[in-house]
Amino acid sequence: MKGNLAQFRSYERSVQLLMVNQFTINLGFYMLMPYLAAHLSGTLGLAGWLVGLVLGVRNFSQQGMFLVGGTLADRFGYKPLIVTGCLLRTAAFATLGLVDSLPALVAASAATGLAGALFNPAVRAYLAVDAGERRLAAFALFNVFYQAGILLGPLVGLVLTGVGFRLTCLVAAGIFALLSVVQIRALPARGGSRARGDAGENVLSQWRRILANRPFLFFSGAMIGSYVLSFQVYLALPLEVRRLGGDGGFGTAAVAVLFAVSALSTILGQTRVTTWCKARMPAGRALAWGLLTMGLAFVPLLAATALPVPAAGPGRWALAAVPPALSALLLALGTMITYPFEMDTIVRLSGDRLVATHYGLYNTICGIGITLGNLLTGAALDASRAAGMPALPWLVLPTLGLACAAALHWLHRTGRLTPLVQAQPASA
Repeated sequence: MKGNLAQFRSYERSVQLLMVNQFTINLGFYMLMPYLAAHLSGTLGLAGWLVGLVLGVRNFSQQGMFLVGGTLADRFGYKPLIVTGCLLRTAAFATLGLVDSLPALVAASAATGLAGALFNPAVRAYLAVDAGERRLAAFALFNVFYQAGILLGPLVGLVLTGVGFRLTCLVAAGIFALLSVVQIRALPARGGSRARGDAGENVLSQWRRILANRPFLFFSGAMIGSYVLSFQVYLALPLEVRRLGGDGGFGTAAVAVLFAVSALSTILGQTRVTTWCKARMPAGRALAWGLLTMGLAFVPLLAATALPVPAAGPGRWALAAVPPALSALLLALGTMITYPFEMDTIVRLSGDRLVATHYGLYNTICGIGITLGNLLTGAALDASRAAGMPALPWLVLPTLGLACAAALHWLHRTGRLTPLVQAQPASA
């Protein structure tokens, strides 16, 4: 932790603020969102399909608007989009706590997703510009702050929701309001078409140019697997814990351990892993090793299917908790390897032009992949239970990791992860 703090102090103020902003954004988001479904179904009494509608609108709004958010950030500058996104989320979170009509809830949920689509590409493009030659290390430290917010947010939300969900919403809205004020006052202006000198190029021309960037599109497609695999911390692993450990107190605690293992390992190990990888391998090889590690993360679960399942007691609890925890740890390690190189590679493949738009399209592509991947994972889980073949999902997921690792290795070996002509970095 001391090393992380020393590294944090070594960056200029804008980079420090972006990292603190991301911690605060995740703190506010994750103190509310994990408890929204229970509020909608319990307190408000909505049917299950309506709860799914409200939550699905948020995800669709965010994933569907990433490209637009990135394009706006490149055109008007990073700071306006970051501030606008935080202000919009302030209003959306306050609305979620104060209304009970379905149209208002859907609108607030959509606004929550749109807010993320506005500030996420802008934050990453801003960090890439201001970190300069140190952006790889900066993205590693950025992920530490990102995970710290994910770890702390649900704990704070648990305490506040114990008093009332409305209080949770208002506190989360207050956090985003305060964050907006801080950014308005302290965050320097960066980016925008005037800074790049291409204000005359229209949006459709920019999009066509990006869609013609085949190495970028190949890379985006290959990296979908990393997001599908890492998302299983929220889908397949908790379902496996509850299948064996039940829905009672033990199952709930074991699922909480999964999230804690993932976040704490990243907080403690991210910068060390990045430093080690940077010293020993090029970016493309690191990305391939990261995907391979994420695929191998499901081997403990595959091995566990060969063991007899105890009827009850400590043996069953150990089988329910230990293999998923090992998988969560390996998934976190794979993500630690890939994330900084992934963010850096997007900038390199963009040629340092329209960076936020590239991030926006990348997030949209990966978001669609996550949706399809989760549908297929869910289908594999259901099929495995119906057919009495518990090993099926844990065979499919490693295969996905291996295939994506091979694709990244191919992109690296053929030089597609290194642009032939490097554009000059955009002026701040």
